[in-house]
Amino acid sequence: MNETGKQAQILNEMKNYKLHLLGISECRWTGCGKSIARSGETIIHSGRTDNKHQQGVAIIRNKQTAKSLIEYSPVNERIIRARFHAKKGKVTFIQCYAPTNEAEEEVKNEFYNTLQAEIRKVPTHDLTIVMGDLNAKVGNDNTGNERVIGKYGCGQMNENGELLVDFCGINNLVIGGTIFPHKDIHKLTWNSPNARDKNQIDHIMINGKWKRSLQDVRVKRGADIAKDTIEEASEPASINNKWLKVEEIYKETSEKVLGYKRQIHKEWITQGTWKLIDERKEINNKLCQTYSERIKDKLRKEYSECNKKVKKATRSDKIKYTEDLAKEAENAASNQRMGQVYQVVKQLCNKKTNKSMPIKDKQNNTLSSEKEQKERWKEHFQEVLNGKEPENTVSIDITEIVRPIGADIEQNCSLDEESMKLYIVVLDYIAFDFSYGPTLKNPIWLPFSRWRKNVVSTITLTFWSCIVPLTAKLFHMIRLMTISDEDVGI
Repeated sequence: MNETGKQAQILNEMKNYKLHLLGISECRWTGCGKSIARSGETIIHSGRTDNKHQQGVAIIRNKQTAKSLIEYSPVNERIIRARFHAKKGKVTFIQCYAPTNEAEEEVKNEFYNTLQAEIRKVPTHDLTIVMGDLNAKVGNDNTGNERVIGKYGCGQMNENGELLVDFCGINNLVIGGTIFPHKDIHKLTWNSPNARDKNQIDHIMINGKWKRSLQDVRVKRGADIAKDTIEEASEPASINNKWLKVEEIYKETSEKVLGYKRQIHKEWITQGTWKLIDERKEINNKLCQTYSERIKDKLRKEYSECNKKVKKATRSDKIKYTEDLAKEAENAASNQRMGQVYQVVKQLCNKKTNKSMPIKDKQNNTLSSEKEQKERWKEHFQEVLNGKEPENTVSIDITEIVRPIGADIEQNCSLDEESMKLYIVVLDYIAFDFSYGPTLKNPIWLPFSRWRKNVVSTITLTFWSCIVPLTAKLFHMIRLMTISDEDVGI
């Protein structure tokens, strides 16, 4: 998701398959938080804290069900937990990205210990789903593990598979991808770069008492965002499925006929780029349906070339979009539309105002529920606004400057005659402006590029030594230090 245009492609595939929730492993986003995409989807993610774009997990919820989120907990760059309202209760999703089979034992044990700690935090009555890239092959032999593994696994169990099976046995979890009979092409989730090795390493697990709620688990091979893993989708069974379809039809028809007022966002990916993405998807579908190795090699080369074109086109679209925004800001500035300039600059800086960060308590523990966060804000403002009054108060007459200017000049600097005059003029202006504020219409500015080293430093020292409230000092120092020669006509 860190590549240019990758998020838009993922959200487009999510709409194509009509998914309510999508788990992402290795999203490669840094930090943690919740954000809302332009198309309305809610994204919660948890990544590294050292600004390295590695690992990272995320959960995406579509626009219609985004309000069902109760709380979420970004644990680390490999685990994120989220709890949602559902029709028959509450559902907890834990999205994972496990270390590879070749990783060190300490790293693997730390991952499963953290995952076990998160499982313990889930209420016992919740429907619990653990999913993601576990890098674990559980195999097709379920002897002794019938409650955890079904009859329809793939391959041979590896070391990570043993750790996963033990974890599921302790927590009464069932591996959903092994209990439904499908062809291997609908169970294998990972393709090697040489396209010869295929494994089932991505899994969806559900707690045992809700096992019958899982209707199907299968791989969607048509999903294509140029990654080596394929989406694995699950469908929870419900008595009201037919009614939900009818309700969806009514909503879609109402939106088309009646419509609703909403903010229109410019889509920076052009139609030409989307056509290239569709072409890449068609090549991927042909590749999945072909059995001839000669034709597969040919299609892989076509896919690689098309993927390069997609990346090049998305980068070009992004550059063009940025240039257009810059021109729009330039035109707005020339017409004195500063509000529009601010909005455009904010877009150029990619500053997301709809992103929220987790709130922590005094013990540095993350507060995930809204109720706890509101209580923490209440506690914070009570401490800030209801603090004790200072014992000693000082009364300052702001219309007087205590130190005479000449004395400061003699003590703090040695300047030539021309600089001395400028120095006195500017200090007089500061005192006058501070005393009378907006009544001064024609201020005298200091051309500090000519006397940068001697005058400005002396002004700072002298003015700071005066008894003036701190806010006024900061205001005038910033104003003096930020003007340029062009501002004063020099």
